[in-house]
Amino acid sequence: MAREAVAAGRVPAPEKRSAAQFPPERQTLASLKEAARACKGCDLYLGATQTVFGAGKRAARIVLVGEQPGNDEDLKGKPFVGPAGKLLDRALEDAGIDRDEAYVTNVVKHFKWEKRGKNRIHKKPNAEKIRACLPWLRAELEQLRPQVLVCLGATAAQALLGRDFRVTTQRGKVLRSELAEYVVATVHPSSILRQQTSEDRERELNALIADLRVVAGILSGGTAP
Repeated sequence: MAREAVAAGRVPAPEKRSAAQFPPERQTLASLKEAARACKGCDLYLGATQTVFGAGKRAARIVLVGEQPGNDEDLKGKPFVGPAGKLLDRALEDAGIDRDEAYVTNVVKHFKWEKRGKNRIHKKPNAEKIRACLPWLRAELEQLRPQVLVCLGATAAQALLGRDFRVTTQRGKVLRSELAEYVVATVHPSSILRQQTSEDRERELNALIADLRVVAGILSGGTAP
């Protein structure tokens, strides 16, 4: 009955929670990071150790965006420092990209997980959590204005490029966007770690490196494909 009353306009619909009220009026990367510590734009903060904001140089020409922090990131407070981050480091190096010259962040800033035995296992954030957290990412991109934006995985790609975007068919392609001069989507490194065999992992890693070499070509001053 309550839902029917809302639909009929007799009572106001409950307000959707969002991080939009938490970014400061005067914004820098430092002030955004500080304000994000107190974000309660959705309920993920209740189960997380801390907010995991982006990290890297203000003048970074490349921004890499993943889905959300994992267990290691949640405990250390830094993005891409766990197994997937180490694999990303290797892929960037092999592609000729200096990670120290990049800015890394996630769409969702708190770790969403479920308990399995003694372990906290990653659980994919739903559309509501992604929508609630997007003001932080958009504010980061507004400050950074990168030359190249790299979406790591479907969650990041669909959050920024639209729900119809398919990494499986559009990975490695150079796109234009208001978010950056160039946008490239590829898989998330964690998907490589989940492959069944070492041969599968090596094949998928090489494919990731190939996508990142497209980015390296742009950064080196080459013409985008």
